[in-house]
Amino acid sequence: MSYNNLICAIIFFLFINGCSRESPNEELSKGVDFPDQESWGVTIILTDSSIERARVKSGHLEKYNQKQHILLDENVEVDFFDKKQKHVAVLNSFKAEVDQKTNNMKAVGNVIAISDSGITLYTDTLYWDAKNEKMSTEDSVMITTLEKDTLYGIGFESDSDLENWKILNPSGVTERN
Repeated sequence: MSYNNLICAIIFFLFINGCSRESPNEELSKGVDFPDQESWGVTIILTDSSIERARVKSGHLEKYNQKQHILLDENVEVDFFDKKQKHVAVLNSFKAEVDQKTNNMKAVGNVIAISDSGITLYTDTLYWDAKNEKMSTEDSVMITTLEKDTLYGIGFESDSDLENWKILNPSGVTERN
């Protein structure tokens, strides 16, 4: 086979393979779940009986209508309010998910919750039950207080304002009498 015939055969092979009937978009859509809506620089308000309970800000939002699910995945900040719409706490995380049926939320990644009374919670994942206004996690936690206490443990439960909280499996040492 001559050099010219070899070049022609390679060009023909590349041409034939480049003319396939399937488009890349058809392959992408198979089995991939795309959002119904997508927004940047968003604020969503979670309410109970028309009373604002949480204000969620994020750099990016994906909404999935069929699942009734919202994914927030850029620098999430959540402000929590009591029944009188008084600010009680703020939460920051890398990501969050909101169930639109219940308004329940799951914050994920470097979660820091700070109450207006001075309690600070650090964990990897934190769930917020909107109906019962409770926060919880099964992950390891660290809590700091205004009294300069630092408490550690695994598992945590609290109300939204971090006033009535408990560590399920505490660990650590205290110097208090």
